[in-house]
Amino acid sequence: MSQVQRSHSASARADGEEHVKKHTISLLVENKFGAFNRVAGLFAAKGYNIDSLTVGPTEEEGISGMTIVTRGDDQIIEQIIKQLNKLINSVRVVDLTFESFVERELVLVKVQAEKEHRSEIMQIAEIFRAKVVDISPRTITLEATGSEQKVDAIIKMLKPFVIKEIARTGRVALKREFQGEV
Repeated sequence: MSQVQRSHSASARADGEEHVKKHTISLLVENKFGAFNRVAGLFAAKGYNIDSLTVGPTEEEGISGMTIVTRGDDQIIEQIIKQLNKLINSVRVVDLTFESFVERELVLVKVQAEKEHRSEIMQIAEIFRAKVVDISPRTITLEATGSEQKVDAIIKMLKPFVIKEIARTGRVALKREFQGEV
């Protein structure tokens, strides 16, 4: 257990409060029938909530990567990690929360865009470095990537224009390898 984890756990116990924290867990699993269901089933059976879950192939044939965002105090997260490690198709489980990691989320937002509001919507898109991926006489669909906070912010800025539809990936994350200063 790292120094940060130990001091966090000790302060939680000293306060007598449970500190519920959002955790990002990276999981590698064998890409076999039922692997995803076992992960989701574990969370459901134990009553743990999943804030987001992304799954995709990795660079290694037959291995899928999952990024799970969940919440819990130290004891619950420790239990989740142990249970994930016990799953049949589990290859590697890492709680990235106390590591340095890169994260991104993608969102597609379809916004009502009457002529008089298009330039304002385009300015918001430019500020957030979003791309226009579809346009019609009445709507504009934007693609934005970034942290959860950035995605939340662009959605909040677009709400006054009437959001017609949203598709959001959830977090994907990788541990940083470079730990020094540039």
